[in-house]
Amino acid sequence: MALLKPLPPGEAFWKRVQRGELGTLAALEALGGEPAGAGLENRAALQEALAELEQLVGLKDVKQVVEELRAYIEIQKKRSRHHLKNEPLVLHTVFKGNPGTGKTTIARLLGRILKGLGVLPQGHLVEVERADLVGEYIGHTAQKTREVLKKALGGILFIDEAYSLGRGGERDFGKEAIDLLVKGMEDYRNDFVLILAGYRREMEHFLALNPGLSSRFSLHLDFPDYSIAELMQIADLMATERHYRLSPGAKSYLRRFLLEQKQKEAFNFSNARLVRNTLERAMRRQALRLSKKPLEPTRDELMTIEKTDLAEDGYES
Repeated sequence: MALLKPLPPGEAFWKRVQRGELGTLAALEALGGEPAGAGLENRAALQEALAELEQLVGLKDVKQVVEELRAYIEIQKKRSRHHLKNEPLVLHTVFKGNPGTGKTTIARLLGRILKGLGVLPQGHLVEVERADLVGEYIGHTAQKTREVLKKALGGILFIDEAYSLGRGGERDFGKEAIDLLVKGMEDYRNDFVLILAGYRREMEHFLALNPGLSSRFSLHLDFPDYSIAELMQIADLMATERHYRLSPGAKSYLRRFLLEQKQKEAFNFSNARLVRNTLERAMRRQALRLSKKPLEPTRDELMTIEKTDLAEDGYES
């Protein structure tokens, strides 16, 4: 077995990792863990992120995969200390699901978890879409994509509606962006995590047309639509965070409304995003309703969303 060369300790070493001179996973094997002084802080951050993950509504299968990754990374580090062979850790992932199913939230938490585990030095999330990568003239796409990759080093690059890069045919600059992303995944293999996200059917079609890209993603996570019960739980949480509450009549109305919308838009249902937008509109309607009252509203009235605030026409039916 080849002996690893001594590596510089502390901050200087991790700067080399961030510059791409050393792969983060190789660094972990060499150091047997985090840089000096970061262990306790990282463990506390890891526990906080894992607790937030557990508190999320639904997403049982997604949570299970994240927990498996956490355990796998920790065991691989322990194997390294015993000079046991480790499999290459490939974390580039495809997220498939409708809007509002928690894809961005999970990506952000995953960055924090990987930082807490010492896999990513920063764990930040760089969220982009086609317009942030694809240019308007020759050379522009390369410049934009390289800048995005540079920002993502040490963290997670999250490309929403990634399938849009494959639209436009052979002459479209989106293909150039795809090629540059593939090259970036090779050049900075262990220094960032790439997550491609979008609608399930569109993502599967996109990856089928780009086998060179698809083969680099070993993890595919499905984000199913929330059930009505889960959406109501999310609505309660969103309202509580904003110091509001839904009256019994408002809850009954919202439940029927969400069920109708889910049946109407089966392939395009916006889940928690629809809940958030509906609640925010109800808050504005509540404010208008209360502003027309001759008496000063009570604390209870200021906090309560009524059925009339949710109804489409603004009046109880």
